[in-house]
Amino acid sequence: MSRAALPKQMLALTGTATMLRQTAARVADAAMFHPPMVVTGTGQAEQVREALGADTPLLIEPLARNTAPAIALATLAALARDPDALLLVMPSDHQLQDPGVLIAAVTTASAAARDGWLVTFGIRAAAPETGYGYIHRGDAIAAAPGVFTARAFIEKPDRARAQALLADGGHSWNSGIFLFSGQAMRAALATHAPAVLAAAEGAMAAAQQVGQALHADAAAFAASPSISIDHAVFEHAERVAVCPIDPGWSDIGSWDALHAERSADAAGNVSNGRVLARDTNGCLLRAEGVVLATIGVNNLNIIATPDAVLVTARGRSQDVRDIIADLAGDPVLARPIIRHHDWGDAHIVHDGDGLAVRRCRVEAGHALRLSADQRVMLLSGAATLDAVAMTIGVLAGGETVDAASAATLLVFG
Repeated sequence: MSRAALPKQMLALTGTATMLRQTAARVADAAMFHPPMVVTGTGQAEQVREALGADTPLLIEPLARNTAPAIALATLAALARDPDALLLVMPSDHQLQDPGVLIAAVTTASAAARDGWLVTFGIRAAAPETGYGYIHRGDAIAAAPGVFTARAFIEKPDRARAQALLADGGHSWNSGIFLFSGQAMRAALATHAPAVLAAAEGAMAAAQQVGQALHADAAAFAASPSISIDHAVFEHAERVAVCPIDPGWSDIGSWDALHAERSADAAGNVSNGRVLARDTNGCLLRAEGVVLATIGVNNLNIIATPDAVLVTARGRSQDVRDIIADLAGDPVLARPIIRHHDWGDAHIVHDGDGLAVRRCRVEAGHALRLSADQRVMLLSGAATLDAVAMTIGVLAGGETVDAASAATLLVFG
């Protein structure tokens, strides 16, 4: 379901809101947080605006260089506004059952961050997971109750090592959520990842502001190594701390993880969409735009979309990466046939020979903004263009179709 044009952050996997919107909602308290800054690529900028609003501050990476360069850009942008800035860095594709636990920990850990500690939030290790990194907790930091020094970062272990870490009790999963002062992070980058910092400084010095989006300079940014913030900074810096929390965290890194997050029925099935399950137990069943029917199957993940179907045994969903490798270059990985939006959904009917046709359903009271030189045909419902009831017409760039009642349209071009 996660395609190049629609990454996991833009999917509503655990409810009706996308994971990006859920993440932004955690820092909605204006008394505690500035409006969130979203670091993203050019290809996702419009999706972010649609999800969070046109006035959302965007920091555009011209190309992917992993988390250290992205965080370096955000650090410099924050320092340009406030030399005393604290940054809370959150991946936008994580699930928290109780976000209040994280926010309370941010308040606690801010004292350590203001004192120059680079704080990472460690998740209570509930099982010997081999897909997560671990953090070894050290001594308590007196100025920040509940925060400890980080003795070591441990790469994703094998199962025996993970069981030993769990039995030890002094280890947390590495969540990838961080809190630090901009000054402390810039100093740490200068010491441990100077090439990353230099590239980010060059990219920001030549950045272009377009509306609410700041576009980092591509040529300067390309000089940065591609490296994670863990490898670049946290594994080497002296003043690194961990704040253990248990907010019901998951990175939803697999279909098995999603099954664990959702409420199952009496047969142990987690279903979404038009699903008919007979004599079916312990399955994750997800249907997007199709009917999915099962009979006499157990412990499977079955995800059916109009252009792809995945069937895996429970416990094997991480192996989907091997299938993705086999499909390298296949257009099915680029974008889904059906895409859900705040205003409704769009279904690709045809895309080829220089013509794209989409069937769009616009929910009542919502509006569909279209680009230049598109034609639109109203199939059902009631919609207006510039307050004139329409049947078919050529739309100028930026015009909007407003749905008085639920409307279905064909959009050409």
